[in-house]
Amino acid sequence: MVRGSIVLVLAVLAVVVSGSPAGAQEPARIDAGVMAAGVDLSNLTVDEAAGRLNAELAPRLAGDLLLGAAGRPWVLTMAQAELELDALRTAKRALYAKAGTTAVDPAITHSRLAVKAFAEGVAVKVRRAARDASIRITVRRIQRKRGRHGRALDLPSTRAAIDAALDDPAAPRVLHQRLVKVRPKVNANDLRRVYATVLTIDRTNFKLRLFKGLRFRKAYGIAVGMAGLETPAGRYRIANKQVDPAWHVPNSPWAGSLQGQVIPGGAPDNPLKARWLGIANGVGIHGTSEDWSIGTRASHGCIRMHVGDVVDLFKRVPVGTAVLIR
Repeated sequence: MVRGSIVLVLAVLAVVVSGSPAGAQEPARIDAGVMAAGVDLSNLTVDEAAGRLNAELAPRLAGDLLLGAAGRPWVLTMAQAELELDALRTAKRALYAKAGTTAVDPAITHSRLAVKAFAEGVAVKVRRAARDASIRITVRRIQRKRGRHGRALDLPSTRAAIDAALDDPAAPRVLHQRLVKVRPKVNANDLRRVYATVLTIDRTNFKLRLFKGLRFRKAYGIAVGMAGLETPAGRYRIANKQVDPAWHVPNSPWAGSLQGQVIPGGAPDNPLKARWLGIANGVGIHGTSEDWSIGTRASHGCIRMHVGDVVDLFKRVPVGTAVLIR
């Protein structure tokens, strides 16, 4: 009995001295030569490897990312990016790596939405809108203002570059993004097409001027509305065209007994001679038999021309032509 007690005590002492229970295994260790983002994890346990990653890799990932755009640095902090290193998961990747593996990818995550918001914020600050070409029409000339290119940040490529830099610990944290050129929607050639023909009515000097391709082509003498029935000023377009137009007599006192009637085209009592270019509200450009009135305020609101002049103008002016009356 005494001998058996002694044997039991010796067995307990052996366990205490060895520091581990009978049959216990050593913790698994990462193969020699395995690294993660340059951190050597050789022969370490998972917990030891996670500790080393937190000590050596995590500080390298904490630095800000600088984006250079429009000659200025824009800072994205890792707190903003919500970047996180999962050291334990990375250590397990190293432990379970296939034989012969020398490097495993670190388990790094960040918020794609945060990167998107950052890039869009920079884009707003560096953007310069393109300026469309434009014109200013006066009765004597058409002044052109050239368009100007704008600039913008290429959002898809910028976001992709930032995401890649945050995912790769070896990637530089300083990025440079060139701004892309933004073309204006309207350029000088567009203006020449949109304003291929322009008419201006100079009531003060009794001149109608024709512009083609934004350049002056010809001037014609005209008559305009008399006092109380002035030709209306403003910007208009040629709404319709007619050859030998009928005259729909307005219900106005000046029309006398002809009020409300329709006088056929070419009739002697039809004052609309040869051609009609309608503008708006019954006002238009037409020929007249009263050549003496050209150069005066004599009409009931329309623009009168010599018959030969209105025939010449008619073929040069399409429907939709811009008209300025001043």
